[in-house]
Amino acid sequence: MTGEGGSGGAGGPEVSLPVPERGAFAVDVRDGRVGRVMGRVGPYVQLRPPGGGAEWDCPPDSVRPAPPGLVLRARVTEINREGQLPR
Repeated sequence: MTGEGGSGGAGGPEVSLPVPERGAFAVDVRDGRVGRVMGRVGPYVQLRPPGGGAEWDCPPDSVRPAPPGLVLRARVTEINREGQLPR
């Protein structure tokens, strides 16, 4: 049985990647969702979808910095959402 639980295995010890800092866009690699890093709660990183919505918890080892194309798409989503709100 192959595991991903950090036992090292043939590939050597797992290296913990740094979590993107608060305010940056990141990808939850478990399902590909993009969100803005809102902070940490316990062992989890909290991500919020672009344009608002409910935050979700993501294990730190499943968070990766979003590539430039996804960041651009997320920022456009936020800007469009801001334009729809009453002032």
